[in-house]
Amino acid sequence: MKITVIGGGSTYTPEIVIGFIDRLSTLPITELWLMDIDPQRLEIVGGFAQRIVKAKGDPFKVVLSTDQREAISGASYVVTQLRVGMMPARRNDEYLGMRHGLVGQETTGVGGMAKALRTVPVILSIAKDLKEVGAPGALLANFTNPSGIVTEALFRYAADVTSVGVCNVGITTKMGMIERLEPALGIKIDPDHAELDTLGLNHLTWHRGFKVDGEEMWPHIFPAFVADLKKEEHPEWDVRTVETLGMIPNYYLQYFYYTDKKLKAQEKWPPSRADEVIEIEKSLLEQYADPNLVEPPADLMKRGGAWYSTLATKVINSHYNDLGQTHVVNVRHNGAVEGMPRDWVVELPARVDKSGIHPLPAAALPMAEFGLVSAVKMYELLTVEAAVHGDRNAAYEALLVTPLGPKADKIQAVLDDLLETNKEHLPQFFK
Repeated sequence: MKITVIGGGSTYTPEIVIGFIDRLSTLPITELWLMDIDPQRLEIVGGFAQRIVKAKGDPFKVVLSTDQREAISGASYVVTQLRVGMMPARRNDEYLGMRHGLVGQETTGVGGMAKALRTVPVILSIAKDLKEVGAPGALLANFTNPSGIVTEALFRYAADVTSVGVCNVGITTKMGMIERLEPALGIKIDPDHAELDTLGLNHLTWHRGFKVDGEEMWPHIFPAFVADLKKEEHPEWDVRTVETLGMIPNYYLQYFYYTDKKLKAQEKWPPSRADEVIEIEKSLLEQYADPNLVEPPADLMKRGGAWYSTLATKVINSHYNDLGQTHVVNVRHNGAVEGMPRDWVVELPARVDKSGIHPLPAAALPMAEFGLVSAVKMYELLTVEAAVHGDRNAAYEALLVTPLGPKADKIQAVLDDLLETNKEHLPQFFK
């Protein structure tokens, strides 16, 4: 079995390498190809990955490549974890928002839109190569943000490739709930026997149920969550809002619910999160280059992305071994969600088996949540069209409809800034 990671020079790569090693008993990998357009990073990160595998007895071959089609050729699975423009582009995304008095963030708001415009054409090129040279029935698992928009583009413009969008928020939430429940109930919980009921869009979900061996644990979890908020002097969420929802919001909803607080926090920049990550990555790469290092360093946890490798390998393992496990993913729901257009890509629990990714039936979102989802989905669809066709009018309308966008009379200035800042990565807009 050949598995390919596009963006193999990422500092996340050692974690996913360990994830595949830990799952060798059920996932018989023979080759792990790491592809990246940056040969220097690939040499450092890829060399470290090779030492990790060698220290474990060389259970599979790690191959480094800067050739995308060569890396994808014959692959049964392709994992995308790339960043077009790398960390400087992320920094630009954050400060783009700040310059215009808007949220500066890499996956939502104007920064998320900029990243989507850069990323969608690249991911579609990978899907095209996978269709042409990949193994029959190959699966594309996309971790690249903004995952929801990227996955929406895949389902609309690469529907003949089996794909799924994956994010670590769902599994991180699930593991956190297990950690909360185990001491409260005095039991040990197998994560494979626990299922999180969550619905919405990527980075815009609400958690509303949690079952262990089919038994609903929400009556234990939700009251405890609210009680903890009431104990805190400065709670993360407004208690009245959470009690009204009856659900636990995804962290990223703070950008929509508490925009003013996020803007206030930006006034302290630098450093922005990108500034911090640039320094973290510099340190990690220095450590990875140590020829004696054969285990991921503790500093990798500073990078974020907890449970990333666990989710990646679990989804691939469930698909390869026809396990039918349930995982929270981004996929076109095809009527599984009540009251929602069938062709929308949403984030929800789905069964993963050899035949594909199957969304599980889900009750409709209440009106307040559906209203926000609808507005953001229109922004996502317009952003996809803008990214694929270099359509400036679609980009303008995307900024007009997003709740985190500028006022109408400021849109053109923001759009001009966005396009000019990212010009080298947006050839479709400068034909």
